[in-house]
Amino acid sequence: MRIGIIGLPNVGKSTLFNALTKQPSSAEGYGGHGRLAEVANYPFTTIDPNLGVVTVPDERLNKLTELSKSAKTVPTTIEFVDIAGLVKGAHDGEGLGNKFLSHIREVDAIVHVVRFFDDTNVLHVANRVNPTEDAEIIETELALADLDTIEHALPRAKDAAKTVQMSGKGDKEAVPRYEIMQKLEAHVREGKPARTLKLEADEWALVRDLHLLTSKPVLYLANVSDPSFAKATEGEESKLKEFTDKYSAPLALSVKIEQELVELSDEERKVFLSEYGLSDTGLNRLIQESYKILNLVTFFTTGEKESRAWTVENGSTAPQAAGKIHSDFERGFIRAETVAYADLIAAGSYAGARSTGKLRDEGKEYIVQDGDVLIFKFSV
Repeated sequence: MRIGIIGLPNVGKSTLFNALTKQPSSAEGYGGHGRLAEVANYPFTTIDPNLGVVTVPDERLNKLTELSKSAKTVPTTIEFVDIAGLVKGAHDGEGLGNKFLSHIREVDAIVHVVRFFDDTNVLHVANRVNPTEDAEIIETELALADLDTIEHALPRAKDAAKTVQMSGKGDKEAVPRYEIMQKLEAHVREGKPARTLKLEADEWALVRDLHLLTSKPVLYLANVSDPSFAKATEGEESKLKEFTDKYSAPLALSVKIEQELVELSDEERKVFLSEYGLSDTGLNRLIQESYKILNLVTFFTTGEKESRAWTVENGSTAPQAAGKIHSDFERGFIRAETVAYADLIAAGSYAGARSTGKLRDEGKEYIVQDGDVLIFKFSV
């Protein structure tokens, strides 16, 4: 799963990417790696997207390692993509917009970085800081690009639907696909992102090949001068309210401070967070929220060799989860010994969970829940 980091130029995208992918390895085994993104005080420093794999912090995995005395701990990961800044007119190619928009099509979700901080030393493409207007520029460009995509695809979809209606031959999905595309065109033309159009999963599947930019889940990130708004200026707080009223409450963090935090020792980081009344770094909160917007859940396997976190889409069956480990597990799936994380920790062992009835056998129809600890039984 890939998450694209987007926004106007000079809002902190590349600095955020570097902070995410340069987290130092700690006792918990968290960290990340990727190509260092160039940061400079002028637009379009980033041309080609930077890719980085970041581990998802999860204290549950550490507890399972302790419980099983595992020799190895393997967290799950998300891939972040630092995409060059978009500008007004991007859908018409301004600022290499067409190229940058194509990079967004390749990701599964979006972190939209919006600048809230004032700093005369960091240029703003519009020479002013207005987060709501900045976000509107990006949202408009994505919508216009989608409208162009839909309008180009509609004539062909119309012809295919007409063929089926007149002859009864051809692709039976052509008619519902054309109808859905008409709904999407009207919806996006009204200035609404495609993701807000109420469609069933099977209906979305019919238009998935359009790769609409505004159909992707979005997490707004407010790049502020202070990580907790504890010392926010009156102007920043006013901007936050205006932004929230129009879009949604953004995740607020100071990208500059987060980059400094990754260079601190664990103890120094804890002291800093305590001073601000924070329980975790903004980066960890961002990673966890990014994981959520992808509609993913985590299941675990644990034993003496290793404790590992695995990622599946919410709603996945036990055999599908088994397939994440090995295709043989899914093909020859028999059952899954299942226990909830909290129940296993409370019981202190598999034996304890079994004796209290918390360890149970689940079959092929079982939907994996976040935090399940699984042992797969299979035969091939």
